[in-house]
Parts: sequence; C-alpha cells; structure tokens
Amino acid sequence: MSARLSVAGLWSDLRGAENTLRLTSMRDDRPIELVSPAASLEALSGTLAAAFQDDPALSWIVEDSGKRAKMLPGFFKVMARQSRRHGEILASPDRGAVSLWFPPGEVSDGLLATAYDNLRMLLGFGLSLARGLKVAEEMYKRHPRPQPYSYLRYVGVAPEAQGKGWGGAIVRAGVARAAEQGTGVLLETATPDNVTIYTRLGFEIVEEWKVPGGPDFWTMVHPAP
Repeated sequence: MSARLSVAGLWSDLRGAENTLRLTSMRDDRPIELVSPAASLEALSGTLAAAFQDDPALSWIVEDSGKRAKMLPGFFKVMARQSRRHGEILASPDRGAVSLWFPPGEVSDGLLATAYDNLRMLLGFGLSLARGLKVAEEMYKRHPRPQPYSYLRYVGVAPEAQGKGWGGAIVRAGVARAAEQGTGVLLETATPDNVTIYTRLGFEIVEEWKVPGGPDFWTMVHPAP
C-alpha cells in the first residue's frame, strides 16, 4: 500500500464535482461511476465487507468468522474514507461493485485523521491487529520507491452480483482511468483464482511472496500505456 506504515495503513481529493461522473466501461450495461465525495459510504462498505468475508488474508488476520463479519463493514468504511480523502472510489450505480484507489506517490494523513483511524482499527481488530500490521508491513516493503502506480487497494463485488462481469468491468474502468493519467496500476491479491483473472485483464506478476506464518500473496502490475 502507498500510505506510510501505521495502524491506519492497514487499510486528488474529489472536491471538484458534486455530481457523479460516469466512466466508460467495456459494456454499456455495466457502467462504472466515480463516486461523489458527498455520497454515503454505507452501501460501499457493506459490499466490500461481504466480498471479503472469506478472503484468505483477512481470514488469517481475524480467524473467527463471526467477529470478522461484524468488524469488516467498519473497517471498509475507514478504508473508503481514506480513498475519498486522497484518491477515489469507483462503483457500479447500485454499489454492488466497488473499488478503492490511492494515487501514485506517498499518501499520509494529519495527526487527527491518523489518530481517528488508528482508534477505529484498534476497536475493530482488537488482538488481531498485530497480524494486520504484519500483512501491511510485508506489502509496503515490496512497493517501489517512489511509488509510480495508481494503487488498487481493494476491489469487491457483492456475492449476489458475482459471475456477471462486474469485477472485470470495474477493474478495466480503473485501469483506463489510470492510463488517462499516464500511470499503470499496482495491486496485491491473496486469492489464487484472482491471479488468473488479473492476468487476463493485462496484469503481470511482479512477485509471489508469503507473510511469515500467514497467507501467500501476489503483487501484480498493469503497465502504464
């Protein structure tokens, strides 16, 4: 991840337009929007929480599935706020597909925002926080310095919308947006099946690595145009 390592790090302000900007996707029946900074984050965080409930990394960080289900909506609301502050959020009109982005370069918050996010992370993760920080640390040390890519932090599709092409549509929209700005895209995944999907979308494996005592990860890059 692009943010400096902190508890909050586990996780071009959009101040310009009040209206949602419609982006071009590969299919007109799968439109992807740039989410307004005034939009509610409830549905967005709910979609990501459902999509990541069985994620290998988050399942290792918080092993109890019931606790994981309770804390993930709050976790992703913090993540969405961070992307809204520093980068952008893309979503389908019904918020059934969501992606959170950071811009190239280093991202850091002021003291108040960092303290607030740290508190939310501590309350959500509890004793599991140490594992989360271990994952974040392993991610950060594999990022190039300076970080030249648009960073796809999280992307997820609601379970009821999966298998209908929304995952590919929202990733392609983000890659196209990054290309308009002259950058490639960096991401990590701990899901083996995702590696094949991302490869078909033009991503290349940069490194396969393992969190000590934890899950396997793949760092992947979609080259700049």
